[in-house]
Amino acid sequence: MDMKFSAEAEAFRDEVGNFVADNLPDDIRHKVAQEEMILPREMMVRWHKILGQKGWSCPSWPKTHGGAGWSDEQHYLFEREIALSDAPRPIPYGVVMLAPCLLEFGTQAQQEKFLPGILSGDELWCQGFSEPNAGSDLASLQCRAVAEGDSYIINGSKTWTSEAHIADGMFGLFRTDSSGRKQQGITFLMIDMKTPGISVTPLMTFEGTHEVNQVFFDNVRVPFANRIGEENQGWSIAKYLLGLERFGTAEVGRSLASLARLKKLAAALAVDEGRLSDDPDFMSEVARAEIALRALEVTEQRFLFGPGGSDAMGAEASMLKIRGTEIQQDILELTHQALGYAGQRGQDSRPVLQIAGITSGKAAMAHFNFRKTSIYAGSNEIQKTIIAKAVLGL
Repeated sequence: MDMKFSAEAEAFRDEVGNFVADNLPDDIRHKVAQEEMILPREMMVRWHKILGQKGWSCPSWPKTHGGAGWSDEQHYLFEREIALSDAPRPIPYGVVMLAPCLLEFGTQAQQEKFLPGILSGDELWCQGFSEPNAGSDLASLQCRAVAEGDSYIINGSKTWTSEAHIADGMFGLFRTDSSGRKQQGITFLMIDMKTPGISVTPLMTFEGTHEVNQVFFDNVRVPFANRIGEENQGWSIAKYLLGLERFGTAEVGRSLASLARLKKLAAALAVDEGRLSDDPDFMSEVARAEIALRALEVTEQRFLFGPGGSDAMGAEASMLKIRGTEIQQDILELTHQALGYAGQRGQDSRPVLQIAGITSGKAAMAHFNFRKTSIYAGSNEIQKTIIAKAVLGL
């Protein structure tokens, strides 16, 4: 498959690339180029507002709610160009996940209340799905929401909650009924993180960063008006949302940018009397990663621009998630290997080095941090089960 875009689409691609080149602040660009997945809140909001001035902060939304109203082709090219230009991802939880659920399942009152703050970037959200004993088997969650008057009273906890420490709100799944099948007693709620009874405990990841947390609920009161959909119908909404998240985690554009940095690094690194790029063994591994990535790129385009477009995505999203995260991890592991001792993150007196734009020590952090991508949004093992059932009929 040789995907060719129209002249209008190519002009749009150039417009995006030129806009990012002219407007992306250097400090944000540098952070992204170091493979930092989650930026400080100030940086995320600053870039969001820059895009907002162009009308591009929430490109997948319809124009009636402040979005760009783009075609799949435009959206694809936008995501690709910002990734290749070392620009940050869109603010993930509010823009990419909660807002589509509000637009699909929310009431007009909920849309009018919550969408403006997401659109402006003034209100950030986190996702409350996983629990200490409910990760890949999400339907086993036990954090309870008990109806009392016109509200739910929540007790329990959520874990691995990315950005909970900087979020204004949380959307999540809560147990409202235990009498039937476990998927049937789950309700989708939105919670103000300033509500009394909520406490956030940091969980430091292996490479030493604070991105995730455990969130505890002690008699937290949430009004019925903050429920999306009907009580006990949250599982259907969650499946819709997770389909969006799994598609986004293919990250083809960002892996292409990471691959380009890896090649540049190999050409700059002195090894014996030559360069690392002269080593046939190492470069054969780079070539394998590139072949796999290009194959994934064509597969993604085939799914996106085939009959039904992105709306027809089902088990295909799981396939993209599996291969996308595996290839992404391979590229970052090769980057870590390329730097060798200089790429290790330590507390000793080793000087900080800049090699082909990559800061020594950051490669190890990225390698270990991105190990989680094959676990979140439904582990890759779960995705394989989905494919086995939905596609192979096993």
